[in-house]
Amino acid sequence: MRTVRRLVPNRSTIVRIGVLLWLTAVWVTLWGDLSVGNLLAGLAVAASIMLTLPLPRVPVSGRLHPLSLVELIIVSSYYALESSLQIAWFAIRPAPPPVSGVLRVHLSMRSDLVLVLCADLLNLIPGTMVLEIDRQRCVFYVHVLDVGSEKAVDKFFRTTRRLERLLISSFERPTEWRSDRTTPEEKEVQP
Repeated sequence: MRTVRRLVPNRSTIVRIGVLLWLTAVWVTLWGDLSVGNLLAGLAVAASIMLTLPLPRVPVSGRLHPLSLVELIIVSSYYALESSLQIAWFAIRPAPPPVSGVLRVHLSMRSDLVLVLCADLLNLIPGTMVLEIDRQRCVFYVHVLDVGSEKAVDKFFRTTRRLERLLISSFERPTEWRSDRTTPEEKEVQP
């Protein structure tokens, strides 16, 4: 009996094709003209970038949860809009500028990829900027525009915690996580 072998691309092949298409789309967008020549040139440039400047492989574990991802997109868009309106109000209000400062945020993410996504989301919210990431302790140092009141500081931490929960729910649920790296708490639990 002859077995039929299905040709299913693995995850790394899909990622490479996605990066190739993304770089090509950036090329075509930068030129501002969708033509066959631009498309072929974009594919050639994208392929040469991928061959000459390969990115390190980022280990990905678990799977994507689309409903949580949709909620994450909606919530982060809301926070970005709310923060933009707050900054606009700070610019036109007849008062001194708000008190800004750097806050330390402890996170519980395990994946480097999800940690970077969290930093990107925080940077997209106007009035905040991630200054430093301590990967070993999973700590962010974030510059926040308004830390003048306890209410403003609490709001920042609530926002960060909600984004963290949504990122974990979307990308690294504990039941699906597999990693060679264990945290100190996990080492204590293991026999």
